[in-house]
Amino acid sequence: MRSIWNGAISFGLVSIPIKLVNATESHSISFRQIHLEDGGRVRYRKVCEVEDRELTQDEIGKGYEASDGSIIPITDEDLASLPIPTAKTIEIEAFVPADRIDPLQMDAAYYLSANGVPAAKPYALLREALRRSQKVAICKFALRGRERLGMLRVVDDVIAMHGLLWPDEIRATDEVAPDTNVTVQEKELDLADALMNTLGEVDLDDLHDDYREAVEELITAKASGAAPPAAPTPARGGKVLDLMSALENSVRAAKESRGEEVSGTTAGRKSTPKKTAAKSTTATKKAAAKETTAKETTAKKTAAKKTAAKKTAAKKTAAKKTAAKKTAAKKTTRRRASA
Repeated sequence: MRSIWNGAISFGLVSIPIKLVNATESHSISFRQIHLEDGGRVRYRKVCEVEDRELTQDEIGKGYEASDGSIIPITDEDLASLPIPTAKTIEIEAFVPADRIDPLQMDAAYYLSANGVPAAKPYALLREALRRSQKVAICKFALRGRERLGMLRVVDDVIAMHGLLWPDEIRATDEVAPDTNVTVQEKELDLADALMNTLGEVDLDDLHDDYREAVEELITAKASGAAPPAAPTPARGGKVLDLMSALENSVRAAKESRGEEVSGTTAGRKSTPKKTAAKSTTATKKAAAKETTAKETTAKKTAAKKTAAKKTAAKKTAAKKTAAKKTAAKKTTRRRASA
């Protein structure tokens, strides 16, 4: 690990020479800007506006832009000579319980390494004092042109320092909280607790960056001329119309994913998924039977109506024929009588 800052920890009258190294590293994949037509790199060049020419890194320094637009040059020597005790020293201000620190204040993390053999004994003394007290040290230090707030704590056998944001750098939550008043029921809380207990804990070492692995597979495929991996079909999520049902289904799914037997919910309901399915099947069968009976009844009624209509039509036809015969007979009798 490369040291990025050398100084000392001021612990009362004790001074502990230390080296500061980054405790974290980024594994994210970075990309370059390219010209889409020919794949050429697109670079940013640092050009002086006065001379209109590109500058080397040695020719570039710092400057503060005043309200009138003028630039006030500031050198590294100017910053190093500032009359503040934290310029080369990590000043411990107090020791407080770890739960006093709001996680929102957490910033970058560093390891503090004892700088030289003489620093080993006071370094170990501070480390063991922090470990036994189960407290953290609040400190101030200057790094990269500004004074910062920090917290010292023990990680394994090393003193780690977390940069902290100043309290006035934390935004208020007034504009973020829900506007409407929402009432949460006890049954909903019970189900939420059950879901939390079912999901349980996780070993952070088992978690990994799926996105980075997918990008690496994509780069490997494109470099070898192979087809990029197919994107998985996203799960379709519906609108949550019933919060209780959503919580129950979440608990059931979490238990099934862990191979646990699903024997119902923890909200006091006795029904199980199997019973629910059986009830649903029975209801479906009953509904189907009713529908079949209704169809049969309708068919019978229709057939009866058709039969009655045929009989009525037959009677009418027979009556017409009889009337026609009688009329013909009367005409014949009249003719004979006139003859």
